[in-house]
Amino acid sequence: MTQQTTSGSRGLLQHEGLIFEFGSNDSTGVDLPEPKGRKSRLGGVTRAAKPALPGLSEPEAMRHYVRLSQKNYAIDLGLFPLGSCTMKHNPRLNEKVARMPGFSDIHPLQPMYTVQGALEMIEQLATWLKTLTNMPAVAMSPKAGAHGEWCGMAAIRAALYARGEGETRKRVLVPASAHGTNPATAVQCGFKVQEIRAAEDGRVCIDDLMSKLEGDTSDVAGIMLTNPNTCGLFERDIRKIADAIHEAGGYFYCDGANFNAIVGRVRPGDLGVDAMHINLHKTFSTPHGGGGPGAGPTVLSDALAPFAPVPFIRHDEDGFHLVEDAGTGDAKDSFGRMCAFHGQMGMFTRALTYMLSHGADGLKQVAEDAVLNANYVQAKLKSVMSPAFEGYCMHEALFSDAFLKESGLETIDIAKGLIDEGYHPMTVYFPLVVHGAMLIEPTETESKAELDRFCDALEAVAKAAKAGDEALKSAPYLAPLRRLDETQAARKPILRWTPPEPAEAAE
Repeated sequence: MTQQTTSGSRGLLQHEGLIFEFGSNDSTGVDLPEPKGRKSRLGGVTRAAKPALPGLSEPEAMRHYVRLSQKNYAIDLGLFPLGSCTMKHNPRLNEKVARMPGFSDIHPLQPMYTVQGALEMIEQLATWLKTLTNMPAVAMSPKAGAHGEWCGMAAIRAALYARGEGETRKRVLVPASAHGTNPATAVQCGFKVQEIRAAEDGRVCIDDLMSKLEGDTSDVAGIMLTNPNTCGLFERDIRKIADAIHEAGGYFYCDGANFNAIVGRVRPGDLGVDAMHINLHKTFSTPHGGGGPGAGPTVLSDALAPFAPVPFIRHDEDGFHLVEDAGTGDAKDSFGRMCAFHGQMGMFTRALTYMLSHGADGLKQVAEDAVLNANYVQAKLKSVMSPAFEGYCMHEALFSDAFLKESGLETIDIAKGLIDEGYHPMTVYFPLVVHGAMLIEPTETESKAELDRFCDALEAVAKAAKAGDEALKSAPYLAPLRRLDETQAARKPILRWTPPEPAEAAE
């Protein structure tokens, strides 16, 4: 039985309610004198009552947010096993560089002659990305993965219209195991999605793909394919797929979410890729959202480079400058502008710092260690869990729920039990092509000791589940909150705090 406490706290983890529940609307942590000698300029629309905001002293406010932070899981706390997300350590050197004057304190509307160093930094990062992918051009302005997808597919759309086939080539092939953003992006760009089923080994069914390219292919716009794919496997027929799509008159978009598994080892341009976004927060260690907007630069082939979005950087005898206007000069074929400004400086500086710290040989080792760690996890756990596919994996180990068949328990019970062991759960029920999927991506960040610690915890939970331990159906027991009804939480979230009704006065 879980020990109950009077305070609601657990050991050194303090209980914390909503800020509205303990803050007083009638007080404030700062006393400000009434302004004197000023007339209101609000024209009679001044507030009739005080805002219902909780007043807190400075220590109360500080403690509130520190206590909330202790309820959160973070990569600085422990291994983050989310598959398909590449949650890796962000070196503190990256943070130091991102805060350097000239990067952190510039404004996007400054005259270009005052930000030459920043523009050169962006151009140097672009050079690294083009070199690592063997692609001739890169659009730096996309803000994240899905934004980068949109950039690539918009470039494909522009290229098709330039060929006079924009209205006829509308079919985009997408594997069943793809990230959900792939078909969504294709539809948003005006294409129609045709699904390619998965083969028994977790890769694209090449026979199904080829059957969809038989006969009249005048409607084929391209393919959106992730490699390595979401099952953690390298698509062995990737050149055959690229050649078939090109022969049909389409373009090859590669989802670069899993570039961390092959960076420095495989250049997507050598595989026949026409466009690929690169999540800087996955491969090159910039934070997931916590450091501000993300970044998803999109590399482009010779066929798509003329259609890249503005703005982009050019370097000539007068220095670095931004090409801002689509339809003119170097940007005469550009499909337009994706966002107001060029990109996210904090993400760019962190990514380039990571690249320069590792060097070309170090980035190659990143991929090798990420793949090694994933295969180690798979080898450690395959005796108690069910690998989804035979053989070695790439950067992530994928398990099905087959080992739970006779237990009466499910994947969700494994995930919740892992919380009690002090770990954020792995990705569950994705990819959809694997029943009860459990997807684990340790990345290159983790040491063997930490991998052993995680595997021991997951193995214990898996053994308990196989034994039919009913207690797991109510896990977690040690988290700040017990098991929630996640379906109702998603469908009927409570987004507004409502003060309790005042007790009725006794008659």
